[in-house]
Amino acid sequence: MIKGTFLMPHPPILIPQVGRGAEKECEGLIDGLHKIGKQIKAIAPDTIIVITPHGPVFSDGIAIGYDNSLYGNLEKFGYPNISISKENNKILVDKIIYESSQIDVPCLKLNDDNAEYFNISKSLDHGVIVPLEFVDEHYKDYKLVHITYGLFSSHKLYEFGRIIQACSTLENIVVIASGDMSHCLKGDGPYDYHPSGAIFDHKIRKILEEKDILSAMFFDEKLQNEASECGKRSIDIMLGTLDGYDYDATTYGYDGPFGVGYLAMGFENLSIDENRKFTHLIENQYKSSKSDKLSKESHFVKLARRTIEKYLGLTDEIMYDSLPAEMFEAKAGTFVSLKKHGALRGCIGTIGPTEDNVALEIVANAVKAAFEDPRFPEVEASELEDIEITVDVLLEPEAIDDISMLDTKIYGVIVTSGHKRGLLLPNLEGIDTPEEQVRIACHKGSISETDDYKLERFEVVRYY
Repeated sequence: MIKGTFLMPHPPILIPQVGRGAEKECEGLIDGLHKIGKQIKAIAPDTIIVITPHGPVFSDGIAIGYDNSLYGNLEKFGYPNISISKENNKILVDKIIYESSQIDVPCLKLNDDNAEYFNISKSLDHGVIVPLEFVDEHYKDYKLVHITYGLFSSHKLYEFGRIIQACSTLENIVVIASGDMSHCLKGDGPYDYHPSGAIFDHKIRKILEEKDILSAMFFDEKLQNEASECGKRSIDIMLGTLDGYDYDATTYGYDGPFGVGYLAMGFENLSIDENRKFTHLIENQYKSSKSDKLSKESHFVKLARRTIEKYLGLTDEIMYDSLPAEMFEAKAGTFVSLKKHGALRGCIGTIGPTEDNVALEIVANAVKAAFEDPRFPEVEASELEDIEITVDVLLEPEAIDDISMLDTKIYGVIVTSGHKRGLLLPNLEGIDTPEEQVRIACHKGSISETDDYKLERFEVVRYY
């Protein structure tokens, strides 16, 4: 059974051989990680399950290591001698894979065949290796299960955690949620500074310390995306493994000297508590929030959603007669954008009008965004409720002479060089400078930044 769970960060710089003194900036955190190692030694688990964000991440499945022996090193960081090798608990893995299939959470077996087919690595990643370095200094006699989360909703990841719990009844199990907090705490960090970074870290820590499961499940996705974190989905699964238990939540350390938040916590001394079974509360609130969001969608977005539903055979009619007259009176280019749990799921549009009116323009681009965007597989009926849709109606573009005339929050940009053209919409998350906006637009249009190109800017009316 689950004997304890831990949240552990995974920056290689915490390992003295890698940090070369820089790790001393995090002495308190490192001391806390060693305390976690000692706590795990006291538990003496038969198996440790590590949930990582840095293995192969799929939008529609969970990757689980399936070799008899699991191995990885830090060669990509220049330290091939820092490595972990453990026996895989394949009996437990097979149980998790089977039971997950019963709740429509497919799992991919990370073995030679699948690694070659998908052109992915099956080795242990640093999200596994770094936490286990601190465990192995104190306790080594355990089997390992290597899980990389998928891009599912918090609700579904929580249910996957419950599957792990249900399959972990015949031996002592420790679960480690590997993940770093915000990556934008400082301007000299891996991402540009964003004020949401510190807010995200504070809120996650408070939620975990107060054992506020519902707030974790319905966390602000916008804040999460702005924080550029990599730990929230690991946490969602970990919390699912604790469903129906009370426990002590202990913070072992927090630091962020390199622009990334590192939080170490333990959830120990588990005791059964029927009042802490949250799955039905989460499911009901999840359905209610989805219904509320759908009811508030604009006519433009509802048209895009109904179009996709009709294409999938979920509805017979698009119901044009419920739309306002102005959608049939104007002509304009439109973009339909799909996002699933904050990640882009499809985006196709037209710079200028190609149909008789805006309504038909949206219909055409909704089909293309959902089923013809070459970057993504076709949208399936089972995932549509998790997809958020926005529709941008483009206003007439105007030529500009200089990049200084751009404002990423107000204007989109069109870059043209000969017959090649690249477009980027305004007010996109993570794009904060005109230079970055133009660079991405050039890339989308296969235009070199050294080419002679012309710039146009345009405004949009964005509908949610």
